[in-house]
Amino acid sequence: MLVDACGLAGLDPAGAALMRLGEHAVFRLGAAPVVVRIGRAVAYLDATRRELAVADWLMAGDVPVVQAARVATAQPLVVDGRVVTFWVAAGSGDDYGSVLDLAAILRKLHQLPAPEGLELPELDPFARTDARIRASSGVSPEDRSFLVGLVADLRERYAALSFALPTGPIHGDANVGNVLRDESGRAVLIDLDGFAHGPREWDLLLTAMYTDSYGWHTAEEYQSFVDCYGFDVMAWDGYAVLRDVRETMMVIWVGQNVGAEPRAAAEFTKRIAALRSGASRRDWAPL
Repeated sequence: MLVDACGLAGLDPAGAALMRLGEHAVFRLGAAPVVVRIGRAVAYLDATRRELAVADWLMAGDVPVVQAARVATAQPLVVDGRVVTFWVAAGSGDDYGSVLDLAAILRKLHQLPAPEGLELPELDPFARTDARIRASSGVSPEDRSFLVGLVADLRERYAALSFALPTGPIHGDANVGNVLRDESGRAVLIDLDGFAHGPREWDLLLTAMYTDSYGWHTAEEYQSFVDCYGFDVMAWDGYAVLRDVRETMMVIWVGQNVGAEPRAAAEFTKRIAALRSGASRRDWAPL
């Protein structure tokens, strides 16, 4: 499929390397600085069209963002029932921005009004949760039942929240893993498929969690994030609820890979035990 898609786009697929396999299969071409994203099904078509529109809107608003590559056909493509897009590669693909870079990008993004005609879905933190639990064939029935009950409780807690910041366009998965440095060293925002309309606190959450729960950022790094953005989500009284929601979604995401990946199985076992017991999350590993 990659070969066929590249042929339609006028690109050489020789030397393509798989960068990531998740909601999308992501390849970097060897013959050109282009990244190819392949969605799992044609159901991704509307979201992919929105992703391309978001990239154009952010670029026009002077938000540093990855750009769609110029290819020989209109994007997105549908090849063998899968949705394909081509993007300009951001540098080497493994030179990540800092929390300060992320804060500056989010501050600019959150100040940018959405243009007319760009219809963003309302944020649903629980999207695909039930399906992912059902798909977790390697997870025990007891653990699946526990997760179903936990999600039901979290839905109620989330619905009762009063947010401190205004709602508006959000990235949906804002963390330093989605900020890459391009060839000039500029930090740019990537992975735009989760854009939605929702509480800005959601975009600030992961940096807080990565500091507070997992120790992946230092306290000094987090303070620079807060100082740059201008709001400390950890000081907001709804933080613990958002943290618990996001953390549970992260565990469920790992659970769907348990049957196929030994590393995921080991990480899921550790994480589900922590959810049940309230134990420290400091030994959780990024996946």
